[in-house]
Amino acid sequence: MLNNTYKNFKSGTDIRGVAVEGVKNQPVNLTDEVVAGMANGFLLWLSEKVKKPCDKLTVSIGRDSRISGPAIVKTVSGEFKKAGAKVLDCGLASTPSMFMTTVDLGCDGAVQITASHHPFNRNGLKFFTRGGGLEASDIESILQFAQDKKKPAQSASGSIENSDYMEQYKAHLEDIIKKGVNAEDYEYPLKGFKIVVDAGNGVGGFYADVLKNLGADTNGSRYLDPDGMFPNHVPNPENKEAMKSITEAVLKNGADLGVIFDTDVDRGGAVDKSGNEINRNRLVALASAIALEGNDGGTIVTDSITSSGLKEFIENTLGGNHYRYRRGYKNVIDKGLELNEKGINCPLAIETSGHAAMRENYFLDDGAYLCTKIIIKMAQLNKEGKTLESLTSALKEPVEETEIRFEITEEDFRTCGERIINDLTAYAEKTEGWILADDNREGVRVSFGENDGNGWFLLRLSVHDPIMPLNIESDSKGGVEIIKDKLYEFLKTAKGLKI
Repeated sequence: MLNNTYKNFKSGTDIRGVAVEGVKNQPVNLTDEVVAGMANGFLLWLSEKVKKPCDKLTVSIGRDSRISGPAIVKTVSGEFKKAGAKVLDCGLASTPSMFMTTVDLGCDGAVQITASHHPFNRNGLKFFTRGGGLEASDIESILQFAQDKKKPAQSASGSIENSDYMEQYKAHLEDIIKKGVNAEDYEYPLKGFKIVVDAGNGVGGFYADVLKNLGADTNGSRYLDPDGMFPNHVPNPENKEAMKSITEAVLKNGADLGVIFDTDVDRGGAVDKSGNEINRNRLVALASAIALEGNDGGTIVTDSITSSGLKEFIENTLGGNHYRYRRGYKNVIDKGLELNEKGINCPLAIETSGHAAMRENYFLDDGAYLCTKIIIKMAQLNKEGKTLESLTSALKEPVEETEIRFEITEEDFRTCGERIINDLTAYAEKTEGWILADDNREGVRVSFGENDGNGWFLLRLSVHDPIMPLNIESDSKGGVEIIKDKLYEFLKTAKGLKI
């Protein structure tokens, strides 16, 4: 069993912790000793997984732009070498590219040092095998090895080599665009297009090079230089300040498109030439339109907070099937894999956060691949005198929306949250005008008619934290407040919830 210290390092299917000082009341817990234990734990786990001794393993390692990254890479690669493994140090790299080293370079495993969009003082470890990212149970096994201070036997056969794999990965994206656009000028399919990139000082600046190499004008791009203090804005497509930044860049420079990434580029978002955000539901809609080409009647898996308008768009406009699932990108991806294994055609699993995994790309959530597909579609439509906006023009978006995050005050927050969900379900079933969704698989989702708020709410339990997020959308002005008031009648009776 994991003790509280090691249990706190587990963040879903990643490991996260505080790596450097600088934030009040957040002492460093991701120490060199702890990181070394995690590295050894991964090697032991990987050895069992691929049925190879540790001194026969090849493992790649990369990092995002965080200031603690180089030190953690040194510690992890050092432990790998002591165990006799061959280490490929990829330096600054995107998280998806590290998975791709298991495909293109034949690595047995890969490690990315990242904490996604979290503050500068935090960092973590994300692991891959050729089968994809790890499951929560795998992370627990690795942490158990670390907690028990188990190590592989030492061997003198270990080595550390620098790898320029990111150059190969960039060339792969360029090749996809060349083939997808199939322009008359094949080598420069983006000539005549102006596309700006906002990397938020993460590692996504490389994507501007990809576009320039294909003939695009990228002048006006922002924050391409890696800076682990993130001085300009949070690298996060869900962040309003970040989206405002890329929108400004598009409008100021008269760009045809703007693309934005999170710190380690496993998520992406975009802005069209008119300054409209292609984010959240609109991003899901656009990705669905692209993914369903050649996959008539295919199923799109999304997280639970997608809008009612999106479901209508996927099913009525695109002719696909919409499968709402639980929040959490790994949950969504795993469901997509499961459906395909059952013979159900599922070409895309996507979360509104910007994690988009396409079957054609190993069900890997890759922000750069997603933006690549969007750019290809933009260029194809341009040949027909059309724009990206035309693909999603039928999408109905809510008039109002909000998210409120309620703190759970009881120590056993999961039991408390599940009790509230069960009680709310029972309350909804017996309350006139409350329509429980028949396709919901997380929390409680209730819809209301035109005279009762003309929208819906979803109350769910956070994947990791003692929080119950509440999402409300309405198709009428003032509808959110009406729905909020109706729900309040229940919430004020719920014990253990700070409202």
